[in-house]
Amino acid sequence: MIPQSFIDDLLQRVDVHDVVGRYVKLKKAGANYLGLCPFHNEKSPSFTVSPTKQFYHCFGCGVHGTAISFLIEYSGLSFPEAVRELAQSVGMTVPDTREGRGSSSGASSAVADGPAGDETRSNSAAIVDALESAMAWYRNALRHSERAIAYLKKRGLTGEIAARFGMGYAPDGWNNLREAFEDYRHPVLIDAGLVIAKEGGAASIEPDAADTTRVYDRFRDRIMFPIRSARGRVIGFGGRIIDEGEPKYLNSPETAVFVKGTELYGLFEARQAIREEGFALVVEGYMDVVALAQLGVANAVATLGTACTPDHVRKLLRQTDRITFSFDGDAAGTRAAWRALEASLPFAADDKAFTFLFLPEQHDPDSYVREHGRERFIEFVKRALPLSEYLLRELARNNNLGTAEGRAKALFDARPLVKALPAGGLRMQIIRSLGETMRTSVEEILESFQLAEGPRSRRARIQRIERVPPRGLVQRALTGLIKYPAHALSLTTTDIETLERAAGESRDLISETIAAAKAAGSSVDFIAMSDVLRESANVEVYEGLMQDILKLDENKRDLLPFASDDVNHEAARSERRQEQRTLSALELRDIILKLQEQAVVAELARLSSCGLASADAIEQYRRLIEERNRIRQKQDE
Repeated sequence: MIPQSFIDDLLQRVDVHDVVGRYVKLKKAGANYLGLCPFHNEKSPSFTVSPTKQFYHCFGCGVHGTAISFLIEYSGLSFPEAVRELAQSVGMTVPDTREGRGSSSGASSAVADGPAGDETRSNSAAIVDALESAMAWYRNALRHSERAIAYLKKRGLTGEIAARFGMGYAPDGWNNLREAFEDYRHPVLIDAGLVIAKEGGAASIEPDAADTTRVYDRFRDRIMFPIRSARGRVIGFGGRIIDEGEPKYLNSPETAVFVKGTELYGLFEARQAIREEGFALVVEGYMDVVALAQLGVANAVATLGTACTPDHVRKLLRQTDRITFSFDGDAAGTRAAWRALEASLPFAADDKAFTFLFLPEQHDPDSYVREHGRERFIEFVKRALPLSEYLLRELARNNNLGTAEGRAKALFDARPLVKALPAGGLRMQIIRSLGETMRTSVEEILESFQLAEGPRSRRARIQRIERVPPRGLVQRALTGLIKYPAHALSLTTTDIETLERAAGESRDLISETIAAAKAAGSSVDFIAMSDVLRESANVEVYEGLMQDILKLDENKRDLLPFASDDVNHEAARSERRQEQRTLSALELRDIILKLQEQAVVAELARLSSCGLASADAIEQYRRLIEERNRIRQKQDE
């Protein structure tokens, strides 16, 4: 282990801004630096670097850490490699406290340090260390297995691509990992899913007269595919049997660091290609991912033997706005595609694109590219079915639309699917297409799906007032009050009068928004405020302002609900939201002061143009000068 004291000293000497700045274009933003996040696809910068705290954080995808963790995540280095690279950059030498230790295989062991080591690290970290040690051993075993090498060559894979994905081989036999770990029975190996412990069993598995628990390797005679986290650390394995046998693929069990329903094979390796190609390609198996990368299609990922889940979709949308699902044309592929559609529906906003690619039954992605070439495959991908077309096609395929009963059943099937879509243009387009196909009106579908407006909304729509929305400072103030309506509770009578006076013909918008916010109370948020304002006669103005607000990715993050099982991510989001509320309140205060100053300056100009011919005019002019100076002093506070 590298001593913690050395790591602390190293982080004191390196500058996280310099390290990140080698790879990310950063701009000064107050005390921090701001740039586009290198770990997910975004148009508005949300990646911050703090020289003071020596820390980076992305408010978009939640990634954060020190200079060491940045190198691990961005460059794919192991922890020791990242430490060594940083130490070399500042002229430090990493102490080697493990000299003379290690196993016969040469692989570093997470459990070789014994109980003292376990006391200084979390169980999760120990599991990851054990998995990475196992990966090193499996990779070494692959180099010495002619049979495994011949199998990979038969599949068209080169040594370079196997090395890129960290592929290895688990030899046949019950306890080969004894060579990788000094303590083969250590609980961490069981927790990591590398070995299995069972009471009783054949003595030949793992004989130990003092203990009846039998311990043996989970993976035997399999090509090993390391599963990496977003940071590049190994969190599990997938093993593909070489000869015939079941199961064809065997995954690590779920552990403290590995949950199959949230992880994607190949995502760490595919991130750069996903950004370059502009979309992610989801395929069915590990071998598809690796084979496609070998053939020049490097933006592919795969689920881990499970159906696609909302967590998978959410994770991919951090990298790109376009996802293509590619499945075999058989029954199993059709089922998998439909599950992927269901998982994608809640995320199918107007600025996202989901498409579905069905290969001929005799092909998987690997075989198709080998037979027809990369360029033809990419053209095939471009012609993939959009989510809307696939949804409508399946509804028609599964129901007899030639009968009233069949159309009614299709609408019944469509209802939960349409309701899962976020409100917006895509949902409305699908509803219109349903109306045409099912021989019914949009209004009837809205009513049937309980998406229709209530009587109050209809009255408001009939009574809509056409007006030009406010501009300049008044628009910024109104936008701030819509985003954070609780600000209205702290406004004084003078503040409200200032806003209303400056708004001119739009004063009723200011009055209405403030009144609605105060009526709703301190718990009102953007979503609740949006519902209230959509029932106003001024709804068209409010709709335009709300659409402008949600055009910015950071506003979507800060104002819309987003569930996450990542406690650290949620804490960072909560902290950011509070920070944005505070900044918005300060901005509203500054706007009001500027409007007050503008009113005073305008009155001073009027008095000056009329001439200061009387004592009253001079006194009024003096008082206005004092008021202007008072306002400016407040602005400087």
